[in-house]
Amino acid sequence: MINKIYEKSKKIIKENYKFLIGLILIFFFCFYKLPFVIYKPGGIINLSDRIILDNKYDESGSISMSYVSMINGNIPFVLASFLIPNWDLESVKELTLDDEDIDETIKRDRISLENGIDNAILSAYKMAGKKIDIEKEEMIIMYITKDANTNLEIGDIILKADNKEIKDLDELKKYINSKSIGDYINFKVLRNNKEEDKTAKIYEDESGLKVGVSIEYKIKYKTEPEIKVENKKNESGSSGGLVTALQIYNYLTEEDITKGRKIVGTGSIDKDGNVQEIGGIKYKILGANKKKADIFLCPKENYEEALKVKKDNNLDLIIKDVATLEEAIDYLKNVK
Repeated sequence: MINKIYEKSKKIIKENYKFLIGLILIFFFCFYKLPFVIYKPGGIINLSDRIILDNKYDESGSISMSYVSMINGNIPFVLASFLIPNWDLESVKELTLDDEDIDETIKRDRISLENGIDNAILSAYKMAGKKIDIEKEEMIIMYITKDANTNLEIGDIILKADNKEIKDLDELKKYINSKSIGDYINFKVLRNNKEEDKTAKIYEDESGLKVGVSIEYKIKYKTEPEIKVENKKNESGSSGGLVTALQIYNYLTEEDITKGRKIVGTGSIDKDGNVQEIGGIKYKILGANKKKADIFLCPKENYEEALKVKKDNNLDLIIKDVATLEEAIDYLKNVK
């Protein structure tokens, strides 16, 4: 029986080998991933679909965040990038830090997205004069150096060091400096909502004793009224902070700053409402224009490039640079 199957299979392959080789080559051509990505004009996300808030004020227009579209560098797409305007090829190496893979970069960008939302909530509630308090403050690992000897990962939330509760970053630094080179610290961390035990070996560089991790604070707020900002698992980065804050502010206050217009924008925001530079401004502007935006808001650091994109592509789009959330609100209130 086995011999018959073997002989039949061999006959089929012999009679169709050219077709099978062609099929393999087509599969390779279409699906083999090169170490590149392609950036192209993206689109916009209407934030009214993302923010859940009771008793919010109505608006006559819309506030949306712009995004960049990115395609994996399969051979057909790489070839297409040389022919299609505004499809730009970028090496994966340019997107990651030294000794870091793309998954770690995406994980850090995801944390940046969550932190950006928290900053947007804080800034908007303060501008609207609404009640907001710190509910929880956590230390989260954002980067691991190439010199680190540890099984800690980006995204781990530090709970304890050698069974000692660590309240803040200064306390952790003092504890590390109380140890010696070559000592190990046993960390209790929260990873994927589960407590785990991890270790890190102490070493020394020009600035002192280290365990080779960079840590930031992750702050959750309690608000009145309560608010929830939703996002999708495939989204990352903090560049939606400005427009998220604008949408929240507009829901919290009686005056409608949209005035029936389609407002699109980009820009990170910090706890004090300062708007910060972002990447990919060209693709975000082109995506906003494709969706017929009336006004595009961007950080001041991106303004010169934004104007060049407008000129090069002959866009009928108002582009306004802002340095703070307050400046963006004042502009939208007063512009005709």
